[in-house]
Amino acid sequence: MNDSTVVVETINTDEPRTISIFGYEVIREILLPEILGKDTPEILYWAGKRLARKFPLTDIAQIIDFFAQASWGQLEIKKENKTEIQFELISPLIVSRVKSKAEHFFQLEAGFLAQQIEQQKEAHAETFEHPVKKANIVLFTVKWEKN
Repeated sequence: MNDSTVVVETINTDEPRTISIFGYEVIREILLPEILGKDTPEILYWAGKRLARKFPLTDIAQIIDFFAQASWGQLEIKKENKTEIQFELISPLIVSRVKSKAEHFFQLEAGFLAQQIEQQKEAHAETFEHPVKKANIVLFTVKWEKN
């Protein structure tokens, strides 16, 4: 049994829970940038990829479910072609981040998407985030190419 199996088995994702937006945002938007400094976006992207390796998902529907269960927001596909998928993320957290006017990153989610698509497509993948402040959404473009 590897470490990721142990982690997955100890987290009950079926149990409904509530999460304090304030508590989540204090850790994510204040504490982590304080600890990580100027490297915050790069480290969060890497962390998202590591997280995806611990929770390998077999299809996009599972990715969408994971985002909901992790309280990251409602993820949906906007466009898809042979080498690219564009996702839209909607969440009350996005609204609060935009209103705060502080610098905010969605690189944890971007790294998670990149790694999941990389595993599913068996190709190198990279994700680019595009916050749309007026609409309070984030668009993610995942691009991949076979090695």
